Amino acid sequence: MLALTHARFQLLEVFRIPIAVIGSAFWPAASMLAFVVPFTRHDPVAATYATASMITFAVMSTNLFQYGIGVSEDRAQPWDPYVRTLPAGAAPRFTGRLLSGLVMMAIALAPVVLIAALFTEASIAPLTFLLAILVTAVISVPFILMGLAIGYWLPQKAAIVVAQVLFLPLAFGGGLMAPPGGAPKFVEVIAPYLPTGGAVRLMWATVGEYRPDLDSALSLVGWTVLFGLIALWAYRRDEGRRFG
Repeated sequence: MLALTHARFQLLEVFRIPIAVIGSAFWPAASMLAFVVPFTRHDPVAATYATASMITFAVMSTNLFQYGIGVSEDRAQPWDPYVRTLPAGAAPRFTGRLLSGLVMMAIALAPVVLIAALFTEASIAPLTFLLAILVTAVISVPFILMGLAIGYWLPQKAAIVVAQVLFLPLAFGGGLMAPPGGAPKFVEVIAPYLPTGGAVRLMWATVGEYRPDLDSALSLVGWTVLFGLIALWAYRRDEGRRFG
């Protein structure tokens, strides 16, 4: 119940600034309209893979900014130190933040799916669609942890810069801007070892006949563990500095 209260409070904070909600959905939708619809609308296979790429793009960008910038902004407010001294502990706040983040991620993903359905020939079976939803939740984990690591590690101004600097290199380097096997050679070499590359390959395998290599799967697991450890360390470091 406390977790739901925290989630409601955080969502109210976001929805009080409508441009923040619109902004979370704008870039994935704009990318669909600019890079997917004009080039793949009449090719069902290409459109399906491209939609999976844009979903991964939305998952990465939403969580990177939602947690990376959002957490650092919260830490700068007087309310945050007070809440962290309450006897309920950190678990309800973390759970509430995750729930609110998932809602914002769903808002960012909805236009992507709608544009794919209305303006392209992308198509998947109902059961595959349900599996894709599950995989989307799975690939969101490393990016949530990455955002938390940035948010708890860096002050507000630095977190904004780092999130913006990581945003495009992760998208391009992970191969999100090209179909399977269609990225420049150097991108194809490094993409499986980036979190975005591992995530999008898992999405491609879910919606089509793409077969990801073991390296990309192991890399995604490794990044998840690494970001989790950094996020935990950053949280404890922040707590020790301000409450020790």
